[in-house]
Parts: sequence; structure tokens; C-alpha cells
Amino acid sequence: MASSWTGDRVRLRAVEPDDWTAFMRLADDDGRRGSRLDLPRSAESYRVWAKEQSVAECDGDRFRLAVEATATGELVGTVASHRTGCHSGWFELDVTVGVDHRRKGYATEAVALLLRFMFAEWRYHKCLAAILADNEASLALFRRLGFTEEGRLRKHVFFADRHHDLVMMGMLADEFDQRHTASRP
Repeated sequence: MASSWTGDRVRLRAVEPDDWTAFMRLADDDGRRGSRLDLPRSAESYRVWAKEQSVAECDGDRFRLAVEATATGELVGTVASHRTGCHSGWFELDVTVGVDHRRKGYATEAVALLLRFMFAEWRYHKCLAAILADNEASLALFRRLGFTEEGRLRKHVFFADRHHDLVMMGMLADEFDQRHTASRP
């Protein structure tokens, strides 16, 4: 492992202005982001967003990173820490990998790299992930990483013409350390 931000399959890096086309493809993969259906966006809006992200001041422990495949240098997804409870020591993350790049270990490694940073460097003690109950692939990913289902918010999210349950999964820093000690830099 070359750095704290690079694994065998992926490298986490800042968003660059030229990444706009890759982010537009990610959004077009299924027309939605997370738990909501997005309105169509123009190419120009992606260009502006990527440029803004590339020069934005870091918002402390809330950030979004590009996930780049180490073998090809291609942007394959994104990972982010987007909600934090600084005083309580928790943060929430999300990860997205493009349809053509799924089931190759990119999401697993990207999340592990982010967890290692947030637990070891920022000293958070807990990570949360909110996942739609019918998203079996994401539930399986977080279970493989060692997350535990902590609760279910019934009929909590509305999109695509119906309400969906939201599964809250969590992992503690010591659980991560026990499970992922062999993969330290």
C-alpha cells in the first residue's frame, strides 16, 4: 500500500474539475442518488459542481472523495463522510460505485480506507450507514465489512411512488480494528 489513501484496487483522491463527465455517468446509472429520485441535470451543472468541489474549502470532517481504480486511473465512484456528531464521536458515510464497476471490490476497499482515516486520524468511535431495506447489495457490502444492523426506520423514505424502510447499520472503531488489522498500511 503506497499511502493511507491507496489500496490494492482503489485510490481515494480529491474531486478534479475534469471529473464532471464521470459524475454525470454515475448519476445516469440509475437516475437516483441514495434514497431519492433526482431531477435531470444539465452537463453544465455537473461541470460547475465538479469545479466547485475541486476548489472548495474542506468542511472539517465532512467531505467527498473520488474513488479511482488503481489499475486504470478511471473514476469508478465516490465515498463521503457527510453527517457527523462531533461531540458524540459518530459520523455517517455513503459510497457509490458505477454500474459497470460493481462487484469488483472497489466499494469495500474505498469504505475501509475512509473508515481507517476517520477512526485513526479523526478519532471517531462509530460509523453509521443508512441503507434502503430493499438494497440487498449494499446491505451485504456493509455486513461483509463488519457493520451491524442497529435499527430499522419503517416506511421512512418516500421515492419511486412508495415508502421504503431504512436500515441503520453501525460499526465501532474497535470492531473495525479487530476485523481489519491485517489491512493496515
